[in-house]
Amino acid sequence: MSSSSSIASQAKPTTYHVEEKEVSHEQSNNTHHSSISKIFTHGDGNELVTIGGHTYYRHELMSAFGGSLNPGASPFPTYNINPAPLGLFAFGVGCFIMGLFNARVMGITVSNIAISVCCFCGGISSMLAGILEFFTGNTFAFTLLLSYGGYWFSYAVIFMPSFGIAAAYEGTDQFENAIGLYLLAWALWTFFVVSLLLKSTLAFLSMFFGLAMTYLLMACAMMTGHMGVSRAGGVIGIITSIIAFYNAFAGVATPFNSYIIPPVVPLPEIKFGRK
Repeated sequence: MSSSSSIASQAKPTTYHVEEKEVSHEQSNNTHHSSISKIFTHGDGNELVTIGGHTYYRHELMSAFGGSLNPGASPFPTYNINPAPLGLFAFGVGCFIMGLFNARVMGITVSNIAISVCCFCGGISSMLAGILEFFTGNTFAFTLLLSYGGYWFSYAVIFMPSFGIAAAYEGTDQFENAIGLYLLAWALWTFFVVSLLLKSTLAFLSMFFGLAMTYLLMACAMMTGHMGVSRAGGVIGIITSIIAFYNAFAGVATPFNSYIIPPVVPLPEIKFGRK
């Protein structure tokens, strides 16, 4: 079976990493692959990989890589651009600052200064990166960056007096519980994202697992009023932001501009037997 890839695939940037393991457990003697799975390997040495009806050589695919928000084997993008580091950096900065405030570092209890970061860094930068991911064909990154960009904007407007959201709860004890439910919804969505990263890399999975735990702990803190839970959520948020910076750095660091190239640790593949 012939490959649909181009000759130039050998000259891809070093920030993308070569796939060296099997993508699927389908056997090459199965003649009905397309009706069973969208991804399978075949050929005399399993050197061919078919993804969504298009066939490539294994060396022409990039593997899971947090620096490009790529969760698994996929063809290289048509456009030679990687907007993911911008979104990862914006996410990391917002998460770092909110983590510091939630952990009550320096005794700060009023976190309204973070509104500017939520809007102009976490919000605008993430959405801009997400829109650019649309043109690279990375649906996963497009979905995540736009959704979390929406989170930063929606969280910021809660504390903007002009929107009247916080003022609507004055005289009641519902405000903290309402924010708790809001954060719980984001925790649920982030756990769904985690389930899509079990075949990716350690840093990639750790970042979103830490984010999910941050959302969950902060939701519990808002609904229970326990300061210890809030501090724990803040500390995990800070750790999550550092992992986000690591992934962002991995997306821009190359042997041409840095002496430090972050290693990529792929998660072990779990093979399930077939009856």
